[in-house]
Amino acid sequence: MSQDNLITLYSKKADEHVVTSRNKKKFANADKLSLMKFSKKLRKRVEFTETKKMHKKK
Repeated sequence: MSQDNLITLYSKKADEHVVTSRNKKKFANADKLSLMKFSKKLRKRVEFTETKKMHKKK
C-alpha cells in the first residue's frame, strides 16, 4: 500500500481516528471524504470525515 494514498478519518461523536486508503482517481475533485464506518468505541456506524492530521487529546 502506497503511503501517498493514506488518509486519516476522524469521528467527533466517538472521538476516534481511523487510517484508510483513498482512491485518488475516483475522488480527485472531492474536497473532504466522508464515510460511514463502524466505531469500536460506540459499537455502531458513525460518520468519519477526512482530516489533515491527528487531533491531540486534551
